[in-house]
Order: sequence, then structure tokens, then C-alpha cells
Amino acid sequence: MTAIAPTEEKPTPTGPERTPTAIRRTGDWARRAPLLPALVFLIIVTQLPFVATLVISFMDWNSLYPDQRGFAGVGNYADVFTDATLRDSVVTTILLTVAVVLISLVLGLGIALLLNRSFRGRGAVRTLMIAPFLVVPVAAALLWKHALFNPEYGLLNGVLTWLFGDDAPQPDWITEAPLWAVIASLVWQWTPFMMLILLAGLQSQPLDALEAAKVDGASAWQTFTHLTLPHMRRYLELGALLGSIYIVQNFDAVFTLTSGGLGTANLPYTIYQTFYQAHDYGRASAAGVVVVIGTIAIATFALRVVSSLFKEEEGRA
Repeated sequence: MTAIAPTEEKPTPTGPERTPTAIRRTGDWARRAPLLPALVFLIIVTQLPFVATLVISFMDWNSLYPDQRGFAGVGNYADVFTDATLRDSVVTTILLTVAVVLISLVLGLGIALLLNRSFRGRGAVRTLMIAPFLVVPVAAALLWKHALFNPEYGLLNGVLTWLFGDDAPQPDWITEAPLWAVIASLVWQWTPFMMLILLAGLQSQPLDALEAAKVDGASAWQTFTHLTLPHMRRYLELGALLGSIYIVQNFDAVFTLTSGGLGTANLPYTIYQTFYQAHDYGRASAAGVVVVIGTIAIATFALRVVSSLFKEEEGRA
């Protein structure tokens, strides 16, 4: 009689098998878990207030008439685009943003070209040029309002007196040119920001192309227009987009210098007036949502420009 060999029993699995995909997902969540508290805090601080603003923007809510609160539909948004005051503030915001960004870009490019050269004390000069951007916006506006624009003891009128004597004109700069006064203070503060971005672009320019142009006998202007400026296009776009995102939302300079008077009220200041002075929460919230949507649109283009810059750098590497 033939003996039958005993079969080897397989161990009974005590739990689900861990596939490589499951192990990888577990590792991903283990790395992300420490970031969850920060994510929750960010959602509570930023997204919940925006959702509340969005809800209020569809309501007819004026704290002066608490009994008349109700649903307004898109009426507040219609008021935003048809109200003459809000429409003028949109135009002022566009003019202010375009002027500040363009002037800051031109000045920042000129300073970046100078700082891209080698000279003694270049590091100290770069540090000093960055200083205006580090000043608190309200402090910068107060500096321009009292130290420079003041008609009695301001530096600008003092320079006019020093140049032309006691008979020199003593203009009230904020009263006679209010919008340009706001533009000047913002340009002073944002030119260093543009300079930093453009200087980084200049330092990323390939040196072999510049040396080849010099060997071929190209002038400095030809090198700038045919090599440097095309290379700087992405950096100019990035500076313009990032500057626009912040300047569109600027409130400090307008509030401090002119208090929104003399035709300088931009959209953020008008929202402030609508909310805190007219107490029209619905219309102010609708205007705020419009500003957020416009800012997101600009930020989307900025992110695309940044992504294209990274791709170009990876391609060169």
C-alpha cells in the first residue's frame, strides 16, 4: 500500500496583503499628516470668511435698516457695475495700477541694469535699494505725506526754495495732483520689488550669447534690444502680474494720503466706505467678490508665467 505524503498547509493570512500601491499611499499620507492642522487653519481663516462674503453679497442687508434684510439675488452685483461711484472707482483702480506698474517696471529695469555691473560696494547698494519695499505701507504713505508733500515743511518745497529762493512756488502737492501723489508713493515702494525680479532675470542671461554679440561687434544698445530685452520678457510679465495683484488691492496709500478724496478713491477704498460708512453689507460684499475674482484671474496668468520660467530653466539645465 502506497503512503500518501502529507500536504504542506499554507499559513492563514492574518490581515489584508499590503500591495506596493497601498504602502506608497500610506507613506504619502504619513508625510502629509503634519500639514493637516495648517490646512485646516488656512481654510478656517481664509475660505470660510470668503464663503460668508459670497452669501452676504446675495442679500439686501443694510445695518441702518435691520428690518428690511432679505434676499437680493444678483441685484448687488448689478449695482456694482451700474453705480456711478463704483464705476469711477474701478476706472481709478485701473489707472492707478497701470501707472504704478509701468513706471515701477521702467525704473526697476534701469536700476537692475546698473546693479548688474561690477563695482565697489555693489552689495551695500543693493541692500539700500531694497529698503523702501520693506517699509510698512502706512508708514511709507505717512512719510510721503508729511516729509515730502507737506506745503509748509515738506522736502519738495524746501528743494524749490533752495533752488529758486524765497519767491519759489510752494504748491500743495496732494491737493493739486492727488492721484499722482498716490502714484509717486507707490512707485517708490514697488520699484525695488520690480528691480529684484528683473535683476534675477539679468543674472540668468547666458554669458556666451553676450560674449558672441560683443565679438561680432554689436553695440550696447543692439545687445540690449536683440538679446537682453527678449530674454527679460518673461520676467517683465511676471513683475507686471505680481505688481498688479497687490496694487489692485492697495488701500493704505489712498486712505493715508487723500482719504479717498479728490478723485483718488479706488475700489478697495470704495468697498471700505460702503461697508463701514454706508453700512451696506450686501453691496460691499458683492464689490469685494468682484475684486477677488479679478485678482484670481491675474494670479492665474502669473502662475502660468512662473511655470513657463521654470520650464525654460529646466530646459537650459
